[in-house]
Amino acid sequence: MIPIPYRIAALTQERNSLFEYPIERLAGIIREIGFSCTNCAKCCTRSFNGHVFLLDHDVTTVREIDPEALEPAPDPEFCDQNGTFYVSGYALKVKDDESGSCYFLENGRCRIYNRRFAICRVYPYMLHREPDEYGKVDWRQFSGLDNHGEYHREISEEEALTLARETKEYENAFLAQETQFLECIQKYFAGHKLRHVQKVYDDQMRAFGKGKKLRVMVFFDGTFEEHWICNG
Repeated sequence: MIPIPYRIAALTQERNSLFEYPIERLAGIIREIGFSCTNCAKCCTRSFNGHVFLLDHDVTTVREIDPEALEPAPDPEFCDQNGTFYVSGYALKVKDDESGSCYFLENGRCRIYNRRFAICRVYPYMLHREPDEYGKVDWRQFSGLDNHGEYHREISEEEALTLARETKEYENAFLAQETQFLECIQKYFAGHKLRHVQKVYDDQMRAFGKGKKLRVMVFFDGTFEEHWICNG
């Protein structure tokens, strides 16, 4: 595992790159693509889009609406020598249907649309660096191109700039939360004489697959909240 200080440095570098990325460039890409939502609801399913990671202020909103909609985000980043996992935030639960529909999706429509979350508001736009299928790291500005919605609609320059600005704000908030999580883990582990142990992580995940409950500490608002999760 990459040491935490290096990971913090990498996130800081990515935030700096994000700040330097011209908002006009992203707005131009948004106008060129001309995405139009057709209400297909694909983006609201785990089979199409994985999990919906929530920023802290979105978690607060969920708790106001329905706390049962929250669960620890999947793929925890750390596991200490005692078998406790640590993850950087919460995700939305999904329904037990074939596509893994969002907890708030009903009859193909979002039942809390006017209070939808940051990632839902900017989707399908994004602005972060990640490797493609060939391993080349570059900017990714759009999710699911040609796999949902319609394209080439007319988008005004003002609307495109607004979307670009909101997308940059979301990506910055996400990177900031991830950085805070790593800083908190570093301090928490040092203060409690803990360390990440990959073998314990792997053993616990195998046990989880066989039905064992796991203790997961979820990062929220600068601290950790305890949860117990089971598979199925």
